[in-house]
Amino acid sequence: MAPDTDNKLSFRKRHPTLVRAVLLALTFLVALGAGAIYSSWALICRGNQCPSIEILAEYTPHQTSKLYAVDGRFISELGLERRTLVKIDEIPKIVQDAFVATEDKRFFSHAGIDWHRAASVVLRSPIHGYSQGFSTITMQLARNVFPEKISREKSPIRKLKEAKVAREIEAKYDKKKILELYLNQIDLGHGAYGVETASQRYFGKSVRDLNLAEAATLAALPKAPARYNPVRYPERAIQRRNTVIGLMRDQGLISEADASRAKAYPLQLADKSVTGETAPYFVEWVRQQLDAQFGKQLYEQGLKVYTTLDLDEQNAAERALERQVRAIEAGRYGPYKHETFEHYMAHREGDEGSGTSPYLQSAFLALDPRNGAVRAMIGGRDFDDSKFNRAVQALRQAGSAFKPIVYSAAVQNGRPASYIVNDSSLVLQVPGQPEWAPQNYDLKFLGEIPMRQSLYESRNVSTIRLGMELGEQTVINEARNFGITTPIPPYPSIHIGAADVYPIEIISAFTAFANLGVRATPNAIIRVENQKGEILWQPTPTRTQVLSPEEAWLMVDMMKDVVRRGTAASSVWGAGFHYPAGGKTGTTNDGTNVWFIGYTADLVAGAWMGLDRPQKIKDNAQGGVLAAPAWTAFMTEVYRRKPAPPDWPKPLSIVTREIDISSGLLQTPYCPRSLVTSEFYISGTEPTRDCDKHLAYGTPGLTPIDTFSTLPPPAGGVQAPIKVTPPKIQPGYEPVPSTNQPRRPTVFDTTRRPPLPRDTTRRDTIKRRTDTIPSAERPPR
Repeated sequence: MAPDTDNKLSFRKRHPTLVRAVLLALTFLVALGAGAIYSSWALICRGNQCPSIEILAEYTPHQTSKLYAVDGRFISELGLERRTLVKIDEIPKIVQDAFVATEDKRFFSHAGIDWHRAASVVLRSPIHGYSQGFSTITMQLARNVFPEKISREKSPIRKLKEAKVAREIEAKYDKKKILELYLNQIDLGHGAYGVETASQRYFGKSVRDLNLAEAATLAALPKAPARYNPVRYPERAIQRRNTVIGLMRDQGLISEADASRAKAYPLQLADKSVTGETAPYFVEWVRQQLDAQFGKQLYEQGLKVYTTLDLDEQNAAERALERQVRAIEAGRYGPYKHETFEHYMAHREGDEGSGTSPYLQSAFLALDPRNGAVRAMIGGRDFDDSKFNRAVQALRQAGSAFKPIVYSAAVQNGRPASYIVNDSSLVLQVPGQPEWAPQNYDLKFLGEIPMRQSLYESRNVSTIRLGMELGEQTVINEARNFGITTPIPPYPSIHIGAADVYPIEIISAFTAFANLGVRATPNAIIRVENQKGEILWQPTPTRTQVLSPEEAWLMVDMMKDVVRRGTAASSVWGAGFHYPAGGKTGTTNDGTNVWFIGYTADLVAGAWMGLDRPQKIKDNAQGGVLAAPAWTAFMTEVYRRKPAPPDWPKPLSIVTREIDISSGLLQTPYCPRSLVTSEFYISGTEPTRDCDKHLAYGTPGLTPIDTFSTLPPPAGGVQAPIKVTPPKIQPGYEPVPSTNQPRRPTVFDTTRRPPLPRDTTRRDTIKRRTDTIPSAERPPR
């Protein structure tokens, strides 16, 4: 017999009375403590202050509603608590052991309260306070199931309530049921409740398929879900995971070899498209619509929501847009002076952003023009940093991206693509404002040019003159037809995009071109079903006739030139995107917003870039240089996976004529060959008169080159501008700088201009001109 044992027996024999006294005292103290606890329970729980466990028999945690993409793939969950229930027999033993070893190693031997741990905490409480908790798994379950009766404050009262409810739970349910409820209820961070949802969000697979390292990673989270989040803090998560693996080894649940292998296992998290982290701005936009339709039913009854989102297109948009804004920040397009996204994130304090970011922001939207289905949506660069959805909520000046609406109004009022507009200097007198002398981006004036050229070269002054000719109210009415709902004041600056618009509205306006006249309102929800598969809601897409097919086809043909030889040519056509497509660049005053909105017959997409507090992005910022490359990268990737888009069929009423572009009239032998081209017309608007512009400068029989050589420079010529301080014509609208010209510019008094009748057409103008010229003076054909 060992010496220590001999000593103990000898002590008991020599002092039997003392031993009995000590044991009796301990028993008395325990009984006194138990009596005090039961007395405390009676006092604290009087008046129904403690929850009743009777509801546990019928307790079913709230189920989340799930969102699915257009092809049925999972997108995200919506709910107050994201949770998917799973039976205990479907949860692997390794997962159960990991949680028990970490949270309550004596779970299977106590009756709701771990008295060993409780005694230790009581002894340490004078030093550590109540930070050294002793909640068992059953006590945690009580707190999670009854949060309205058991608060989360650290106090003896809360512990007593937890202990009482835990004892009642243990008296009614077996350990297996208690563990099942706990593993389906526990908060595991990142919006995930329960082991099945957490497994899907972190690892992209069911809890049934977790290995030891992954099980330990989940079991590491209840201690501090935010601190040990493996997505945000992978190094902390690995350290805590290895601690859990060590506990399992020490308790004999796994071998030393298994522990070593699990600790060496790399942290392999799922792709965000699998875990429900993709398209957060789209998900929030859909959630708001569903909340308005279903209220709390959305968060409790586990609805199935089938959306229009295309995950492949969403991922392509995210890659293309982020790659482009990072290239801008890196100085690839010239010096960039603002704070970059990477610098901001590296020095940001706290986990949540302020909502207004100092770095370059961006937005992107892709739609199916046939029904308005949203295929991709990006509302900003980081949803966690800023939840403000710039694609839907932001008000931004559209700049030249608004011009197609002006030209559509012109086409509807009988003006063909060859209609001559005046790109010469202009001074406007607006009541109550200084004179405004708008200018073009290149600080030049081209004189009289075709409407087609004015659009694809995005000439400001000729567009303003055209809009004034139509009348501001005509343009405003056209914008309303195109789905623009924001205020548009009747000032000449609106023709070049000075009014604020929502990106989703100006981008979806282009569906009227892609769809040959029919505008589709953006929509995101195909149908909503309950858990039985019954359809609860099936919104009907809204389509509105904006242009006739002939008018829309002419606009498409003019906007094709934007990407073939206009302001986006180098970034679209020059970058190798040669499918049938049209579009329009947009750049606002001082380069604060840049846009490119383009389309094919089956896809409309638009990109915006700018800062939340409007500032110049960089010197010489242009939509065709900064925004268009993101559009091209997106479209190129999309059409690698899907068939090439078809060209738009030409309506039968569209006719072709050979014209002189300097006059817009039918070409003659006197017209220089460089000025002769084929142009399209809606039947009835084509020119009927021969060009007479070059008769005074040539004689029959001269070659086209000789004829051209005898011509004087165009009236006005190309003049060197002098930059002066720009005046303001309206608060919030910054006009471009004016130029001093050698010749006197045209001055319009906007208060006295008579409105243009809507039925005035180019054909009427041509007829009047023809009537004033004797037939004998008309040149031979």
